Amino acid sequence: MVDSDKNLVYDEKNGILEENMNINDILALGENEKPLDNLVTDGGFCSIFRTICCVGDSLSSGEFEGTNDEGNKTYHDFYEYSWGQFIARAAGCKVYNFSRGGMTAKWYCETFADENGLWDKNKAGQAYIIALGVNDLNLTANKTIGTTDDVCLDDYTKNADTVTGWYARVIQRYKIISPDAKFFFVTLPRNDKTDENSVKVRARFTEFNKILREFTKIFDNSYVIDLEKYFPVMDDDYRKRFYLGGHLNPMGYILTAKVISSYIDYIVRHNYADFKQVGFIGTPYKNTVDK
Repeated sequence: MVDSDKNLVYDEKNGILEENMNINDILALGENEKPLDNLVTDGGFCSIFRTICCVGDSLSSGEFEGTNDEGNKTYHDFYEYSWGQFIARAAGCKVYNFSRGGMTAKWYCETFADENGLWDKNKAGQAYIIALGVNDLNLTANKTIGTTDDVCLDDYTKNADTVTGWYARVIQRYKIISPDAKFFFVTLPRNDKTDENSVKVRARFTEFNKILREFTKIFDNSYVIDLEKYFPVMDDDYRKRFYLGGHLNPMGYILTAKVISSYIDYIVRHNYADFKQVGFIGTPYKNTVDK
């Protein structure tokens, strides 16, 4: 029995008077919720995707930094430790690692993807998480960042030879392979380093992060995982806990998996209508009535 005046529910069998709950009472954290206020442990609504492709560099590859007997650094990609595979195990979905240490968008498009069959349609994803940029933007690469004017939406082969142009080409090629897929662009987070080179690199990161946000305006079905804005600054305390040398340690990769899946969970919960037909992505079916 419902007392509509007071929005209360009365259980006639047990005699319990309860407030009539709204679905928002259990699914939302309030209108002021930020993307990482609720870290999920089971994938959350990221689990609606049955196939996810992670396009990235060493941090998408579970890379660990070691040293040899002489103390020289060595680098090793352990994909089972990548944040993508931690998401796969938590969310129960299939995750492809389209990544390697040192990856850039240009290298990816020119040779790496072709050599490893990463444009194959049988590896099409319902979602693409793109986490490139660190190697593209470092001072050694000395690549021009560019602007969204460098992107030819009609023909990706006409994109400019800039970081923006090559990154957009990755998006455009996968949108051809999986037209209805959802795309998530990961911005580059902040650190507290104050040496001259670090300050210059961070300025390039900030400039490119603005472009990633602009991408959501020119590419449909796309969203930003804005780590620059919402992830804590990577300071000494963070590095002591989650780094091994210059790369993440196992705990760091697990934390990153929780952050990425939690952010996607947040995006879904704040855009339910956008994700109603995820189950049809990659199939010939759709619902033309319930949009």
